[in-house]
Amino acid sequence: MSEGVNPLIGNNIAVVIASLGRPQNVAALLDRLALQTQPPAQVILSMESAADAPPDGTHPFAVETIFGPRGSCVQRNRGLDRLAPGIDLVVFYDDDFVPSRFALAGMARFFADHPQVAGAHGLVLQDGIKGPGIPAAEAVRIVDAADAAGAPPPGRILRRTHGLYGCNMAYRTAAIRDVRFDEDLPLYAWFEDLDFGARVPGDLVQTDAFQGVHCGEKRGREKSGRRLGYSQVANPVYMMRKGTLSRGIVVRSILKLCLVNHLRQMRPEPWIDRRGRAAGNRLALYEFLRGRIDPKRIHDL
Repeated sequence: MSEGVNPLIGNNIAVVIASLGRPQNVAALLDRLALQTQPPAQVILSMESAADAPPDGTHPFAVETIFGPRGSCVQRNRGLDRLAPGIDLVVFYDDDFVPSRFALAGMARFFADHPQVAGAHGLVLQDGIKGPGIPAAEAVRIVDAADAAGAPPPGRILRRTHGLYGCNMAYRTAAIRDVRFDEDLPLYAWFEDLDFGARVPGDLVQTDAFQGVHCGEKRGREKSGRRLGYSQVANPVYMMRKGTLSRGIVVRSILKLCLVNHLRQMRPEPWIDRRGRAAGNRLALYEFLRGRIDPKRIHDL
């Protein structure tokens, strides 16, 4: 029996990776999945074109690569539509996430021990999205150091959440059978993970049962700050109107992001288009006041 595998849990976990323009990151993630003490039953790469795909490699699991229009929501939905019969859990990994080698085994054990939980996101040991990013080699070092202690004990519920953090979120397939990501939230699809989780019946939680490092890769992330700034306002407003985000969360999020973008646009971080984001924020607020705000408008920006 593989180290860390609960013998009561079958090899029934699918991994969906939506990626654009980062074949090297995807290749590195596949290599990390090959180290899992419980290998995935299915790995699906959802991409726009063959240029996004990593070189062919040999892994102890099948890899299916599918192509179609870009956008976090539509790419993840294509992955969900390709899930094989018998898959009990699906985990969505960002292409720049480095998982512990015990991640899938811990995931399986956690969901077996907590039947009321519909979805969970794991512990992020470090998150490069909050700064300039974490080099892949450093992320591997951090994860390997944590793994050196051996398989973690049974995972705990750290807190209940409104939605899950999309870089490493897992769901029971039975709970999301009729749920799909909202494709009216295009491209980067700001807050799409919260919108999806709000429509899933059952408890959503954070756990320490599985973990890893989110590199926060900047390549391919922000092509237009103006588009993203518009989405930072338009998407929460859209979700509030459809009932998947509360008014309080929406107001706090919009105020915080608009304030940060405008204050930092004079001395922006090199990896963030603060001036573009601030302009997008203002356009969205203007269109909100005119009753014209719509997440799909970013296609025109």
